[in-house]
Amino acid sequence: MLRLALILRRNLPRLAGLATIPLIRAVFLLARLLGTDRASAAGGRLARFVGPFLPSHRTAMANLRAAYPGEDEARLRAFALEAWENLGRTGAEYAHLDTIFDYDPANAATQRMEVRGLEQFYAIRDDGKPGLIFSAHLANWELPAICAEKFGLETTAVFRPPNNPAAAQLVQEVRRKTMGGLAASGPGSVFAMQGVVERGGHLGQLIDQHFTRGVVVRFFGRPVLVNPLLGKLARHYDCPVHGARVVRKAGGRFLLELTPPLDLPRGPDGLIDVQGAMQAMTAVVEAWVREHPGQWLWMHRRWRPAMLPKGTTTDSV
Repeated sequence: MLRLALILRRNLPRLAGLATIPLIRAVFLLARLLGTDRASAAGGRLARFVGPFLPSHRTAMANLRAAYPGEDEARLRAFALEAWENLGRTGAEYAHLDTIFDYDPANAATQRMEVRGLEQFYAIRDDGKPGLIFSAHLANWELPAICAEKFGLETTAVFRPPNNPAAAQLVQEVRRKTMGGLAASGPGSVFAMQGVVERGGHLGQLIDQHFTRGVVVRFFGRPVLVNPLLGKLARHYDCPVHGARVVRKAGGRFLLELTPPLDLPRGPDGLIDVQGAMQAMTAVVEAWVREHPGQWLWMHRRWRPAMLPKGTTTDSV
């Protein structure tokens, strides 16, 4: 009996997740039936209403206070509500990822998407070299990988599967239909990602979340841990690194922008400095977030002072 209880305790979260598969698929179908704009608006309204009652809202407010010390509390609450709305819209838009990217350079005025830096896409697509692309959880952060696929840029997107197995299965299905290569982060995945670059491909990664074994950089003036993978690959292969971001605009439209290659700092040996490279990328992400603070995922615990390496202080980075 005790063994049965232990088995149930270990497997109940997974069983509960599997039980939600029909519900999640029903919501997905409803979003499809509503159409892109109505589904996005409904998802945004729902998340904006429900979000402040969830525990992660406290995380969002704590993050905002850390990023904007001394800022008016009402303004921070407004940022948090915008962030919840953006998250709800992004979730609803998963049902339309196969059609939401409708950019046509020959008829851009009538399209949902606006793309800046298109010449950068073409340049890194045609230069015959490997390349790295970093992004962040801004607006609908799935769109850069879809853009790369649309314009024939061979890119493998690194992603972290959702904890809920139902959501993970559905998201994986959607991504396979709309994106190029996919690489789930986890044990042993680094070798697969390294193989992508060795073959002359391009690797894209979201770099704005906590990474326990990361390097320390500054984000909004405070030390955080960031995954050093792109910095290490840039150092080893000396390949260009670009930033890609999405901005949500009025009327269900989006701006997607690819930056020119970053001029990354190098050490005395002439090789790219890993920590310096990650700091440069993080600085770009910070500038993006500052420009549109209501479109970033503030609900993630980005600042974790207790997990920083010993000896790290607010002035040590």
